[in-house]
Amino acid sequence: MKKSLLFITCEEAKHICDKSQYGEATAWERIKLSLRLSWCRITRAYSKRNNKLTDAMEKAEVNCLKDDEKTKLQEQFQRELAKHQK
Repeated sequence: MKKSLLFITCEEAKHICDKSQYGEATAWERIKLSLRLSWCRITRAYSKRNNKLTDAMEKAEVNCLKDDEKTKLQEQFQRELAKHQK
């Protein structure tokens, strides 16, 4: 079967959708994705969920440990583990 210039599979559309979320999709890929989104409800649903996830991650206020705090925590964990293995 010959691969179409404009029409892409659902899997290709999902991949382009993911790339688009990170600004890595080319203009041609975005055009093909838009065409697919216009008629494929599965791809539209995937894109919608992907957008919601991206929005949630951007709004999340996650406080991560700094490197020195992480190192101290790992050292403390190793000391406690060694204590209990004796």
